[in-house]
Amino acid sequence: MTRRGLLGAFAATAVSSAPMYANAAGFLRGGGDVRRIAMYSGRTGESINMIYWIEGKYIKEALKEINYFMRDWRVDQAIKIDTRTIDIMAAAHGLMDVREPYMMLSGYRSPQTNSMLRRKSRGVAKNSLHMKGQAADLRLKSRSVHQIFKAAAACRGGGVGKYSGSNFVHMDCGTVRTWGR
Repeated sequence: MTRRGLLGAFAATAVSSAPMYANAAGFLRGGGDVRRIAMYSGRTGESINMIYWIEGKYIKEALKEINYFMRDWRVDQAIKIDTRTIDIMAAAHGLMDVREPYMMLSGYRSPQTNSMLRRKSRGVAKNSLHMKGQAADLRLKSRSVHQIFKAAAACRGGGVGKYSGSNFVHMDCGTVRTWGR
């Protein structure tokens, strides 16, 4: 059976549910038989909508596609994205009970891109987790920055930053912390 056939079979039988915010940590630790991520990039015009985890196992081919999608498009360089970050993104998305894909503003950043962005903005960290494939900057049209922030913070899986002025939320799998207005 092909990967797409396998994914199609599981997708056809998957039932989605949105856990309460209070249950977010349990959801992140193992609730559910299927995990899905849906994103698009305004920069590249690409989109993904795929199951990347089934019955406790990550799907290697799906992770490869996610790694490529979340690449630094400025230098066309991809690295392995930390699955914990993908899990946080998927869990927060599920908590918001939306079908709309995330708009990904930034996934992996090469050191060159991070340095360039630091010169242009004081909000870019010198040792950003983006350079390790452990962070993403995301937005949704149908949800406010505050709603996305609240859902991601409820997962308690890493850092969550609220950038209301720029209309995005930063999610990473580093130390649990929050910031922003």
